[in-house]
Amino acid sequence: MKHTPYDGSSKPFTIGLTQLDPDRWIELDDALEFYLDEKARLLTSMRETIFVAETGTEPAQGELLNVLTEYLPRQYPALYRREGDAMIVGKRRVALVGDAPLVTAGSLIQDDLAIMERRNGDWRLAAAYVAFPSSWSLAEKFGRAMHEIHAPVPGFGQGTRNAELISRMFDNLSPGRFVERLNWAINVDGALHLPKSKSEGVDAEAISLSEDGTFIRVERQTLRKLPETGAIVFTIRIYSDPLAALRSRPDAAALAQSFVAQLRELTLPEAAYKGLVSKREALITALLAIAG
Repeated sequence: MKHTPYDGSSKPFTIGLTQLDPDRWIELDDALEFYLDEKARLLTSMRETIFVAETGTEPAQGELLNVLTEYLPRQYPALYRREGDAMIVGKRRVALVGDAPLVTAGSLIQDDLAIMERRNGDWRLAAAYVAFPSSWSLAEKFGRAMHEIHAPVPGFGQGTRNAELISRMFDNLSPGRFVERLNWAINVDGALHLPKSKSEGVDAEAISLSEDGTFIRVERQTLRKLPETGAIVFTIRIYSDPLAALRSRPDAAALAQSFVAQLRELTLPEAAYKGLVSKREALITALLAIAG
């Protein structure tokens, strides 16, 4: 478990952005090949579901690809090597021409990628390669403004203070400033590709959970503004671990207690949005058992 945002370091349903060292922009681990294989499989079977791009986004897509192909060999020279119009990723050769630049960029890393451009007074989702959605549909969000994308999230709809702060932050983000945020979700499926909404009604009936059959899904998002086009790039990296993995950590008791505190603090609408109305009590019981 690389990231544990339920440890009290961040609070659900807040913007929660922190400064990010540019050298830490993209995170890689031993599962790189698995993620890239899964992306390739999904791209073959459902390309129109996981990749969309408006006409006119080609410059931003190209700039992102150029930035990535410069960054990766510099930060991870043991994994990435440029050879002409191709990038060598471990034992994999990825052509840098011939496909949409955003698809090529997303085929180099474990993260999903989204490009926001300012149009008609709003920051809109103009292009995205999202193979591993966390309970949302790319087709439903494509082309929409940030406040529309966040409309279902308690406290983030149009006219809210959070929506205004996000728009202002996007406007003022400088190309040299990178930021990141983390959030968490609970699922009964550890798959990376989870497009089905997790939201449920406030009167959802309680269910039972097992530690091995319950997964903590952590989403690491980074934001940066591209210097030439001014587009904003989201990277979205998914980490999914069974709840039982908490037991192997030396800080398991403290993490479990902190997680319980966050679960108890969620309002009913917040718990419903996270799909936790039916799971909250069983999850608290499991976490208290881990805490001892």
